[in-house]
Amino acid sequence: MAKHQSSPESASSQDANSQDANHTLEPFFVLHKAQPQATVVEKVSRSGKGRKKGTKSSPKSPEKSKRTTSDEQPSNTLYEQWRFKAFNEIWSLIQSNIEGVLRDINLKLFNEVLQWVEDSFSEIKSNVKLSSSEIQQPYPLVADTLFRKIPTAFVLTKNAEFVDDIQTFCDLGSHLKSNRCHVANMSALDFSLKYGIGGSVRSLLRQLHSEPLDGKIADMFTLAKWYCENNNKPIVVMIDDMECCNADVLGNFIAMLSEWVMKIPIFFIMGVATTIEAPKNMLPSDALQHLDPCKLTLGTPSDRMNSLVESVLVEVCYCFSLGHEVSVFLRNYFLRHDGTITSFISALKLACSKHFSLESVSFLCLCMLDQDSEERWSEKFVYLPESMKRCILNLHSCKREKNLQGDVGSIIQLLSDLKASQRCWSSVVLCLFEVARHSKMQFLDIFCEATDPEVYCMNNSDNSSKEHFKCRDKNSTERSSSGVASLTRVIHTIREMPVAALSNLLDKWNNHTEEMTEINEEIEKLQSLLASVNEGKVYEENLHNIRNRKSLSVLSGKGNSPNEKVAMLLDAMIRKYMKSIECMTLHEIICFRDVDVLRSALIGDPRKTIQLDLLKCHSYLSCSCCSSDAKSLSPSMHDTSIMYKLAQEYGDVINLYEWYQSFKTVLSSASHTPRKRGRPSPASKKAKPSPASETEALIQARFCGAVTELQISGLLHMPTKRRPDFIQRIAFGL
Repeated sequence: MAKHQSSPESASSQDANSQDANHTLEPFFVLHKAQPQATVVEKVSRSGKGRKKGTKSSPKSPEKSKRTTSDEQPSNTLYEQWRFKAFNEIWSLIQSNIEGVLRDINLKLFNEVLQWVEDSFSEIKSNVKLSSSEIQQPYPLVADTLFRKIPTAFVLTKNAEFVDDIQTFCDLGSHLKSNRCHVANMSALDFSLKYGIGGSVRSLLRQLHSEPLDGKIADMFTLAKWYCENNNKPIVVMIDDMECCNADVLGNFIAMLSEWVMKIPIFFIMGVATTIEAPKNMLPSDALQHLDPCKLTLGTPSDRMNSLVESVLVEVCYCFSLGHEVSVFLRNYFLRHDGTITSFISALKLACSKHFSLESVSFLCLCMLDQDSEERWSEKFVYLPESMKRCILNLHSCKREKNLQGDVGSIIQLLSDLKASQRCWSSVVLCLFEVARHSKMQFLDIFCEATDPEVYCMNNSDNSSKEHFKCRDKNSTERSSSGVASLTRVIHTIREMPVAALSNLLDKWNNHTEEMTEINEEIEKLQSLLASVNEGKVYEENLHNIRNRKSLSVLSGKGNSPNEKVAMLLDAMIRKYMKSIECMTLHEIICFRDVDVLRSALIGDPRKTIQLDLLKCHSYLSCSCCSSDAKSLSPSMHDTSIMYKLAQEYGDVINLYEWYQSFKTVLSSASHTPRKRGRPSPASKKAKPSPASETEALIQARFCGAVTELQISGLLHMPTKRRPDFIQRIAFGL
């Protein structure tokens, strides 16, 4: 019982020791999260420690610290939660749209492949009818060469990088499995020279068998026995990238399966990235004669990109949009980086995450998804403090408005106008896309020009139509890869369209502009005009420049042709409704414009970033123990940061011994700091100093760890046998 008893003095000493441990930074403290300054002051004031003589304490400081901690800190956390929730919901909407678009694009190909498998399987079953005992015989059937050919579908992907087609082949396999097919997804690793044909057969059986193959021989007899248990279903072997396989191993695999194709109906689906002639150039001739080829083509990356731009960047632009510079950067990133949809989607997700992490009021965009957005905004503004309302009014777009009122009603009205304007902008851009389909233009070029604020300002100038488009042609070399402005090409395409195509175009415009009553009426008038032209009636009308009229009517004047009237209607729609998001008030809530942040995150300079992080570690930790001076050193800093700052004193070669001594001096400075005057605690009297050898070993271990981290980061070379006492620096300057 004596062991469990403790005196009040020992209890108080333990409390004091625990409080000292909470606020004391040990020399080997590596990473720590700084507490808010107000919380630290409050804890110190409650701890009962004596303060220095001559210091004055203000009675208002504790109250101020409590207000700071209780009001602003929880509210900031709440705003972060709102922004995180908004990002998750917005990106889940975008992600579902992306998956739906890609699924719809590939659905036609999936149905073609399924029909081809069913027809080939029916043909094989009609020619050869075998019993289960005949199938399980451990030798192939002797048949004519014609019946030993394996039906093979070569899917031309037209992608230099196969990363886009990985998900496509996975979806194709799921589609075939749902339609009573056995599917084995095999990759180039299954046809490597290291494992040979035995590894290929084992990989095939592993994917078809529901049970593990432990103790079983991976051969064709095992596959035939398994097929008898799962009869009347074709076996589809999918090879995602045939050109990366070893030609000899794949050829032997094809020759072996061809001997069993009458017993086991097997079908090949092989992805070809370059040309359809690649299998003929790659596979041996004896393997090619065992294949019955069929050519299928996957959608091109440009077609997929057009569909993504239409469904993701335009149709849901009222909840998240991109600025002009960001749009141009993403277009160039797609064209010049690797041309894959996967990289574009990753960059788009990064832009979305950066928007919600950097913009403090971005959580308000979540109300854009509701039909009654004004009611949701009213409920949201009830809980917003005055500081957040001032933050909204201090946005750059709000400062441009001279007559802006600061009440909640005016802010909600501006948000409603922003949503309505984006819907009209989306409808006009979709109409432009319908014309671009006819001339095979890239939607991304049109999107970049539609988001340009300068184009909107030029569209609302007083110049005539011809001068306006000529000026746009000269200044648009950077906006379009062809050197001709996209909007100008769209107008020119309408003027050259046949009447039948023009009629179909107006039908699609009518669907896109259902919410725009004025535009819808003009489209219906043009449709009736085209119907009259088709009946043989001739209208001799002269077109009038509608830019000087407030009305959108193109039939009030006289024109030469219906094509010119449709072109003038589109030009009027562009001028009135295609207002760039960056020209709208409160666009910061839904629009991401910081292209420098996105560029540094995607491309960036990792070595420079590492150097800056090591030199300015105090700006990330925000602790009170480390000095804000970038040149000063503190024992509580990260070991790697201390080592790299010490390395700045050397040239291209660093002496290991001197470097270690400097590092040891910095760490030892904490133990030599002068103690404060006061009564020492009982715990400090009982504490025994650690041996010098143990401290030396700890410092050496930390030194070696920091040097290894710098070497892994690519900032220096390790010592060589010729000069074991020196380390060479790699990175210099920033």
